[in-house]
Amino acid sequence: MNLSFNSVENQFVGSFLGGISVTMKREDRIHPMISGNKYRKLKYNLLEAQEKGYSKLLTFGGAFSNHIAAVAAAGNEFGLETIGVIRGEELELKIPDNPTLSYSALQGMTFKFVTRSQYRLKAEAHFIKNLREEFGSFYLIPEGGTNNLAVQGCEEILTQVDQEMNYICCAVGTGGTISGLINASNKDQMVLGFPALKGDFLSEDIRKFATQDQWKLITDYHFGGYGKINQELIGFINEFKMKYQIPLDPIYTGKMMFGIFDLIKKGFFPKGSQILAIHTGGLQGIEGMNQKLKQKNLPLIK
Repeated sequence: MNLSFNSVENQFVGSFLGGISVTMKREDRIHPMISGNKYRKLKYNLLEAQEKGYSKLLTFGGAFSNHIAAVAAAGNEFGLETIGVIRGEELELKIPDNPTLSYSALQGMTFKFVTRSQYRLKAEAHFIKNLREEFGSFYLIPEGGTNNLAVQGCEEILTQVDQEMNYICCAVGTGGTISGLINASNKDQMVLGFPALKGDFLSEDIRKFATQDQWKLITDYHFGGYGKINQELIGFINEFKMKYQIPLDPIYTGKMMFGIFDLIKKGFFPKGSQILAIHTGGLQGIEGMNQKLKQKNLPLIK
């Protein structure tokens, strides 16, 4: 299994008041289909599946899941069957109209659609047992891809050139990416996470994997919760792309960058701070989000 990837560059974004600089690590360019942190999370899981002789991957996700799309693409590239357990049984009839699911289907993924109440049981032993009876032997990857092997992969995001940065910032979904960044950071760096979801449960999840304590969650920029956005965020994402030639996804990186810029305005960062923002990819989700925005007669993400 050849896990080749493109070299990832740090792209300078700009200097701001107080001599604060912002640089973005373009993880979205790591692979044409397995984008950003999804590549990092899958790397060692795919190698483990191969070493243990599995020919089939099974995982979980929602209607526009970056993780579902990445697993489907990885399976297609490396000759593995893939099964996606999808939240929302109503989506079974909407595959052709859903860009994420239709893409994943083209990559060869088989779907199992379940109700939202059933989906909440995804980590239960009896639920997994029933899936094994239905699909046979498979390598299980959790929702969002976060496990010990995923964190190991995310520890490779930071390189020697990043050691001079004062702050490492990333969006947070399931906590795997930020855990890897925390483990790989040096003691003089602060890792800031910008959750895309409401709630305080993420801190506990991160502590399961993090080996250092120089980190903090900034919980003011979820815009109402997972998948929620408004015109202010849309405007920011479109203006950011026009000014810096960097596309942002609306679920994760867009919210993080909005938060970073807002915190700079509010004087959160000391003068002269060097900030490294991790672009975790997820651009495939823009098309699905634009479908929702069009239905609500809201501006689209360019």
